Amino acid sequence: MPNAEKVAEVAELTERFKDSPGAVLTEYRGLTVAQLAELRKSLVGNATFAVVKNTLTKIAVTEAGLTEQLSSLLIGPSAVAFVDGDVVEAAKGLRDFAKANPLLVIKGGVLDGKAITPAEIIKLADLEPREVLLAKLAGAMKASLAGAAATFNALPVQMAQLAEALRAKRSGAEGGDAPAQAPEPDSPASPTDPADEG
Repeated sequence: MPNAEKVAEVAELTERFKDSPGAVLTEYRGLTVAQLAELRKSLVGNATFAVVKNTLTKIAVTEAGLTEQLSSLLIGPSAVAFVDGDVVEAAKGLRDFAKANPLLVIKGGVLDGKAITPAEIIKLADLEPREVLLAKLAGAMKASLAGAAATFNALPVQMAQLAEALRAKRSGAEGGDAPAQAPEPDSPASPTDPADEG
């Protein structure tokens, strides 16, 4: 019969796999306690790094519905980085630490329920942080909106210019191009108004 401590550990791991948008499995063989502490510190705010027992983690992975994605990676001394912040920053933290400490091996992981390879994790780490991408998107949208606003502001002016051009063309067609006619003189047969004579 499993003891209560192991049952609780499996339940906690299962919840973390379910609640986390991503998890990266690593092998930490040969790293010192100080190095692991440094790694945890570098991931603060983006991921939580936990050394795990493979047998309990396999049970948790199965209960979380991630057997196909993660079971084969649970070989050797394993630790999991559970993402709880920016996925890109977590990947960068792991990549940078692994570069400085080659004993940390990134085995693979899962992101939004899909398996990811070590190469994909490195590609993810090469992306710009979420805030930078959002700022760039906002800048592009602002530029588009400014262009649209300028276009909309120019429309009334263009319409007024077009209307003026049409009016000028009409008045030119009506009176400007035809020869001016002299006013007709009063015919001698028409009676004069007595008020004009006085």
